[in-house]
Amino acid sequence: MKIVEPGVDALAVAQSILLDPWGLDESHMARALSEIFTHKVDYADLYFQYTCSEGWSLEEGIVKTGSFSIDQGVGVRAVTGDKTAFAYSDNLSEDALLSAARVVRTIGRRGAGRQKVVAGPEATHQLYAPVNPVDSLDAPEKVALLERVERMARAADPEVIQVMAGLGAEYDVIMVAGSDGRLVADVRPLVRVSVTVIAERKGRREMGHGGGGGRTGLSYFTDDVLRSYVDHAVHEARVNLEARPAPAGRMTVVLGSGWPGILLHEAVGHGLEGDFNRKGSSVFSGRIGQQVTSRGVTVVDDGTLPGRRGSLNVDDEGQPTQRNVLIEDGILKGYMQDSLNARLMKQAVTGNGRRESYAHLPMPRMTNTYMLAGQTPPEEIIASVDKGLYAVSFGGGQVDITSGKFVFSASEAYMIEDGKITYPVKGATLIGSGPEAMTKIALVGDDLELDSGVGTCGKEGQSVPVGVGMPTLRMDGLTVGGTA
Repeated sequence: MKIVEPGVDALAVAQSILLDPWGLDESHMARALSEIFTHKVDYADLYFQYTCSEGWSLEEGIVKTGSFSIDQGVGVRAVTGDKTAFAYSDNLSEDALLSAARVVRTIGRRGAGRQKVVAGPEATHQLYAPVNPVDSLDAPEKVALLERVERMARAADPEVIQVMAGLGAEYDVIMVAGSDGRLVADVRPLVRVSVTVIAERKGRREMGHGGGGGRTGLSYFTDDVLRSYVDHAVHEARVNLEARPAPAGRMTVVLGSGWPGILLHEAVGHGLEGDFNRKGSSVFSGRIGQQVTSRGVTVVDDGTLPGRRGSLNVDDEGQPTQRNVLIEDGILKGYMQDSLNARLMKQAVTGNGRRESYAHLPMPRMTNTYMLAGQTPPEEIIASVDKGLYAVSFGGGQVDITSGKFVFSASEAYMIEDGKITYPVKGATLIGSGPEAMTKIALVGDDLELDSGVGTCGKEGQSVPVGVGMPTLRMDGLTVGGTA
């Protein structure tokens, strides 16, 4: 087989963890693929995975929960036309591998098959070190990290009456063997710290949240990094203690930079994934080359940002991740594609084939999706608004992929009056249609910021880590649901 790898170390690690303990090597993978191609199929691949994860949570000054898990297995896929057969096993023996191969080959007609998929470009980037974050600190050090978070939060404000902190670490090793001769491995670390505080003032209690992480070891969480998470959570709680009921109606809305990009991810990003557009169920279907947002808006999905939560050296089909310009100056340029939908739509693979685990099929998914910066300073954007809402951070939300309609709840928001931020409000929700809202962007800030590393995207029952971001935006005529 041809070796296509993001780093020699990654392939060696994957072989030692996924193949050697089971007495497997490249000849066994080749035999499994040959079993599939005794029938006429277009493409087949094997996806091996080993995942070790650990989680800790602290509440009321003590560790309340701790978890550790190891999962491993192989997913076997065969594709013919627009049909896919899939089987998986948590047993990595040769017999289990060959049995799964024989199951999926039934999708094809009898008779020797011949692969038709051309291998894509080789991966050349190394976006993160192949470290095991679970082993980067011992248990007492992990507990001590959470205790530091609690001490910081209580010291930040005497009104903080409760602190909840969480620590997660994951070591993910994958190997993809394809019928095009591709053999690719990746070692993917992932860490995250979260903090929630409850503050009380005159009998009123409010919450604030903070956190972040990325593809690195636990040494990333220095005191300065932890303090930034704590400061964000405490600030949000303080603001909500002072917040008044939010007004309702159509008004100008200013979105803050960074995490508010989750609205872009949900209301626009999903609609640009290849499967929805191939099936014609997206509002963006068949609109490449057309203006779909205001001029000055450029949206990118970039899986090549070093160390970011949504980044990958290769996607879950072994394709190198890329920087894909989806919308440029308001014009739709393309969709995010996995290999199946790219082939059926006669478009290029974009490195967006992702799956939750070996027990799931890959599909087109986002990596790090964000809007590029414009030229207007954020203070000028605020000053341009006579009366409106300034939404700095969001909590929950819902989106209909087919129509693009959304409802998002602001977890930190303020009123803007006469070009100035006046008082905080609580209970504000943004209601609208993603494509329509994107045509109401009047000003784009020069302060692009990515989120701190907390995003998880759900689609068809599968969850994967992602990143979001945007600069400050002014959007005219949005519907705001309030509590006033």
